[in-house]
Amino acid sequence: MLPPPALRGTFRADARARAAYSEGAGIYRILPRAVARPADQDDLRKLIEWAAADRVALIPRGAGSAMGGGNVGDGLIVDLTGMPRQLLVDPSSRTAVTSCSVTLQDLQAAAAVHGLRLPPDPSSWRWATLGGMVSTNAAGARSVRYGSVRRWIRALSLLTREGELVRLRRGSSSKVDPDMERTLQAAAPLIRSRFPETPKNSSGYALDEYLASGDVIDLIIGAEGTLGIVTEIEWELDDVPRCRGGMRVQLPSLRSLSEVVTTLRVYDPSAVELLDRSFLDLLGEQTLTGAGLDAGIEALLLVEFERDDAEDLRSAVSQAVRGVHPWALTVETAYTSAEAERLWNTRHAASPILASLGESRRSLQVIEDACVPLGRVSEYIEAVRSLAGDIGVPVVMFGHAGDGHIHVNLLPDTQKPGWETNLVTLLNEVTTTVIQLGGTPSGEHGDGRLRAGMLVNVYGAEIMELFQKVKNSFDPLGIFNPGIILPSGEPPISRLKVGTGATPIPSDIEKALREIELRGAYERNRLEIAGEQ
Repeated sequence: MLPPPALRGTFRADARARAAYSEGAGIYRILPRAVARPADQDDLRKLIEWAAADRVALIPRGAGSAMGGGNVGDGLIVDLTGMPRQLLVDPSSRTAVTSCSVTLQDLQAAAAVHGLRLPPDPSSWRWATLGGMVSTNAAGARSVRYGSVRRWIRALSLLTREGELVRLRRGSSSKVDPDMERTLQAAAPLIRSRFPETPKNSSGYALDEYLASGDVIDLIIGAEGTLGIVTEIEWELDDVPRCRGGMRVQLPSLRSLSEVVTTLRVYDPSAVELLDRSFLDLLGEQTLTGAGLDAGIEALLLVEFERDDAEDLRSAVSQAVRGVHPWALTVETAYTSAEAERLWNTRHAASPILASLGESRRSLQVIEDACVPLGRVSEYIEAVRSLAGDIGVPVVMFGHAGDGHIHVNLLPDTQKPGWETNLVTLLNEVTTTVIQLGGTPSGEHGDGRLRAGMLVNVYGAEIMELFQKVKNSFDPLGIFNPGIILPSGEPPISRLKVGTGATPIPSDIEKALREIELRGAYERNRLEIAGEQ
């Protein structure tokens, strides 16, 4: 592939560079046609104009830590991490303006100087780029109180298919094209009836949010780079609460989970995290006993409260303890940040264990992001346990119980014949269950190529037609991240990074990509892995 003219940044189509960008987090290995790392906005504009002229698919990418496969593909990978890093915090207005390449860690550090923060806290905060967070409508443990990033975004700058920089601001007069606006308004009753009534949702284009706000910005948030490329974001910030405490609740039965979570939400927690029995089994009885946990519990809830006053914090925790008492085996409390962190240590212990599993027992994120109505959480977990047990695939479940949002990692034996077929079966059956429970397949990670094919079952053919019209309105040539949200027709369980069918890549690059996955080192520049041409 010939590079676009006069590019100041990097453009490579050699085998090693392509291999270095063939994987992100998640299950896929797909060799792109080439890789570009634009040096600035002018470079990015040239890439878009060139791609439009030559009908080249552009795959925008930040750290590569998104799990749905929206950061890999057959076209040109556009690595945005080399873009200039702009970060300006205005404490007087409690806002920040950042470029897409800035990480959440960098923003939080700059805001903390002024006693401010961006409240959404995805676990990938150390390396997640802010452009990537916008693209998936990222959230995190504290979404039960603070929501996803959508509510904290004031304005965006978007490079469109013409290479034009468009600035979108909440409350401005920016609209989609008139025909599209009329179509969406006419379909408003259908949209409201078909969108899941879940606490959060990162599946499909956010037509419901657009109808509620009238702001084009709400179509761009969560669009996974399929409508244009976000280059700059203006954020609303919030004060860092002065006091933090929490609870650790041991539940002897999963059946009470929905009632416990509903009760806890009355007291306005900032986080309600679940560690399911499957997660606790990873730790082992000795570790559980050492952490002061009953080895026979079915679930553990980690609850965080944030307040500006110590007495308010103590009151909230005390009331919550009384509220969950009818269902809890034991409840431990914390009234300082240090005590709360000690209670949360159990949550941090399993990730290294998952990462250290042998190569024949890989942790794969296949049904990892479903969100269901709060009253159906117990049903969902029990269904996943049962379905996975029936086909013999071990699972590990944990997540944001306060939102009805459960992460599931599959642990198939990749040396066992037919393991890929088992994943397909489980994905289909769990998706059917999610829909029956009124849920969404993605609460915070986006659809990627993994979930795109499910959306017709979630939303129906008429809503999918509206999604296609939105896509055509912004990107009639289809150059921005094709196959994401709107499916390509390719099976979701294909072109995997594991198994005998995985595309071969140089062994040193494969090892380096595996190290990134094991250590969570997604901030590493993949061109360094590729080496010189």
